[in-house]
Amino acid sequence: MQTNIPNSLFCFVFTLFFSLVLYPQEVETSSIPVRAEKDSIAPAMNADEISRQLQQQDTTKTDTVRKPQFLTDIVTYTATDYMRLSPKENKMYLYNEAKIVYGDMTIEAGLIIIDNSKNEVYAYGIEDSTGVYVQTPVFTQAQRTVEPDSIRFNFDTERALVHNSRTQQAEFNVKGMVTKRENDSVYFMKNVRFTTSEDVDNPEYFFYARRIKFVPDKKIVSGLVNMYIADVPTPLGLPFGYFPLTEEETSGFIIPSFGDSQYGYNLQNGGYYFAISDYADLLAVGSYYTNGTYNMELTSNYAKRYRFRGNFSVRYEKRFNSQRGFPDFSESSSYNIRWSHSQDAKANPSSRFSASVNLGSSEYYQESINQSNTGNFLNNTLSSSVSYSKTFEGEPQVNLSLAARHSQNTRTQSINMSLPTLQLSMSRIYPFAPSVGAKKGLFENINLQYSLRAENQIETTDSLFFKPEMFRDAKLGAQHSIPLSTNFKLFKFLSVSTGTSYEETWVSRTFEQSYDPVLNEVIRDTVNGFDSYRTYNFNASMGTTVYGLKSFGKDKKIQAVRHVMRPSVSYSINPGFDRFYDTYERPDRANPDQIELVDYSRFDGTLYGAPGRNFSSSIGLSLSNTFEAKVTSKDSTATEPKKVTLLNNFSMSTSYNLAGDSLRLSPISLRGSIPIVQNKLDINFGGNLDIYALNNNNRRIDKLNIENGGSLFRLTNGSVNFGYSFSSKDFEGGEEEETDELENETFRNGGRPDDLFGKGMGPDGELFEEDEFEGKEEENENSWYNYKIPWDIRMAYSLNYSNSARQDEISAHSLMFTGNVELAPKWKVGVSSGYDLVNQGFTFTQLRFQRDLNSWMMSFNWVPFSNRKSWNFLIRIKANVLSDIKYEKRRERDRQL
Repeated sequence: MQTNIPNSLFCFVFTLFFSLVLYPQEVETSSIPVRAEKDSIAPAMNADEISRQLQQQDTTKTDTVRKPQFLTDIVTYTATDYMRLSPKENKMYLYNEAKIVYGDMTIEAGLIIIDNSKNEVYAYGIEDSTGVYVQTPVFTQAQRTVEPDSIRFNFDTERALVHNSRTQQAEFNVKGMVTKRENDSVYFMKNVRFTTSEDVDNPEYFFYARRIKFVPDKKIVSGLVNMYIADVPTPLGLPFGYFPLTEEETSGFIIPSFGDSQYGYNLQNGGYYFAISDYADLLAVGSYYTNGTYNMELTSNYAKRYRFRGNFSVRYEKRFNSQRGFPDFSESSSYNIRWSHSQDAKANPSSRFSASVNLGSSEYYQESINQSNTGNFLNNTLSSSVSYSKTFEGEPQVNLSLAARHSQNTRTQSINMSLPTLQLSMSRIYPFAPSVGAKKGLFENINLQYSLRAENQIETTDSLFFKPEMFRDAKLGAQHSIPLSTNFKLFKFLSVSTGTSYEETWVSRTFEQSYDPVLNEVIRDTVNGFDSYRTYNFNASMGTTVYGLKSFGKDKKIQAVRHVMRPSVSYSINPGFDRFYDTYERPDRANPDQIELVDYSRFDGTLYGAPGRNFSSSIGLSLSNTFEAKVTSKDSTATEPKKVTLLNNFSMSTSYNLAGDSLRLSPISLRGSIPIVQNKLDINFGGNLDIYALNNNNRRIDKLNIENGGSLFRLTNGSVNFGYSFSSKDFEGGEEEETDELENETFRNGGRPDDLFGKGMGPDGELFEEDEFEGKEEENENSWYNYKIPWDIRMAYSLNYSNSARQDEISAHSLMFTGNVELAPKWKVGVSSGYDLVNQGFTFTQLRFQRDLNSWMMSFNWVPFSNRKSWNFLIRIKANVLSDIKYEKRRERDRQL
């Protein structure tokens, strides 16, 4: 139902006139169940003064053409204390928690006045008993809220005049002295301050403009604008300003940062951002230095909910050291390609595609000019993997995978690639199993499988990467494998398994060898064409589990100790395939007058190598031990004792070659771990013991070490290592957050997910995740400062001992650590370092200082020594829309080192 406010109100007043003729000047409505006495809280100003001020403010002239005054929706209004009609003034007064709703528009205030003659609404705050101005107006329309000191709104034109309005748009908080609402999408404001600070009345900084045009959810267009910091005007200003407000991603230019370095003055990381769609974007940035050095980078992020997500980056750098014509002038280039792709597990249960690519120049992380990712330049290996897998349901089930892999050593600049690798496998088939019920015995447990692995492997160097020479020596081959096995119980306690395996290997070329007496060297000829060989072997194993338990009584602290042993013995036979070997003649090196026959296989140097020539028959022995204890729980309410592991998986293994003529017993391998703190600290240890002695040339001889004047066993090598991390959350019952590879910059580039080797830095020098302060400023019931200080520590210890050739030395011994602590709710410091006990020196050390300045953030990163000695200071606005407003000062490392 549509109505007209003046007509409705006047009809209501005339009805009251007939019933209350004795009170023609001012009437109190009887339909409102509120007493007519004056409220104890007085209005901010009386009605006459309000009416007089409104008449002074009204400068609108009557239009010669009167438009129809029809409202498009019902107007409802409420108030807590009273609603008073004044027929003399033709106004209605709503006092204390007054509210008017008109369509999608809502006005709330302490005092609201409806002027029926002008069809306007006025809203004010009121003073409480202490004289504080409270219940200031709140204007809401279409999910946009404005909180001014006063409002004047016209129902006909839907225009409004607002004083000291406060509103939030995107990341901006806007406050204007006078606001004129033209319509629901355009506002004109005078004497405006806008900031990303949460407190718009007392911001840390703000931009001041005399006049602006404000389009909600779209833009702010201003005239002369100045920047104020702590209410102090700065010389930073613009003749005009344009500030986008959309919360959606939009395309736009990225302002570069200015600086100077050993390459000269520069403009860094300027470019353009492309908001391609809701699912993908593209960032194109570059840097230029006055000596000619430049770099370019393309970065794209993409995601589709419940399907996949990932990112892609390509970066190229061209560096010029010194100046052309100088004797120390040199130039170099490097590139880096990164791609991470993750498929949602629910997208397609039968197939999966994933990618983790990090390849490029070996010196990229060491020489990159405005990248400082410490976790990556300490890593000597770059690796990549792109794979697709598909499962074909049925009986039997078939799994297919296709992958491309890459491994690169940045020190030796060697690259190994597999383009591609095809794997096909079939699930186990039990041809003699019963159709129903469990499989029993030797015959019913007979099973076989089939698997295929085919790949094209490339070995090259950094200088030949993606050049024709790279593919010239590629190795192509395939290997078929059919294992046949069965298992059964023997004497109810022994588990026995036995089987055989057949393998057939295909290659695309072989190598013939011959001796050239003229050149006095071995000639290796490549024979292109299909060739193959077949191998097979037999194996059997038997094992059991032995339990030992010692009880001390339930009244003891240690109630019982249990020892679990898992001994096993295995036997394998590998026939000799000497039919795949040939010989060639050459002069004997010790006696040139004699001729020696040299054995070789044409499959030497192929993808899977040559088959074994020597017959082997060996017995393998292994013993695994676990020690556990039941201890009385410290929790008095617990009804069961606590289970504690004392020694976890302490294993000993060796093998004895029955077909060998000497040195038949292999070194005894020892492995195990000692749990110190449950699920937090395990000390892992390992070593090898050899019973054979060494000769004067430190070579193993077929003589026991104890017979040579030594001990029964000779420790050839050993290792001890552990990693331990703990934080204040461990004492508060908190849980550590899992590392997301796609979100962690260092992890995505192949480094560690933690900051043990230092926290990564962005192109502008900011520390990754630097604005995530866990500590919050809180107060307890006594209004004292919250004394809890968040902190975290991570340590890694490693020791390696070598004595295989009587060197008797500790080859590696280091302790690395990293820690972060919030000294105050907005102060965070961190350090990553370590000490090499062998070389007597500190490892790479990084000191970090971070300060949360509410609307701003500040960070200082310092590498105090080493050839990467440098520091970087940065302070900038945290909001992304103004992240280009910053100050940065850095001292780069000396690249000539």
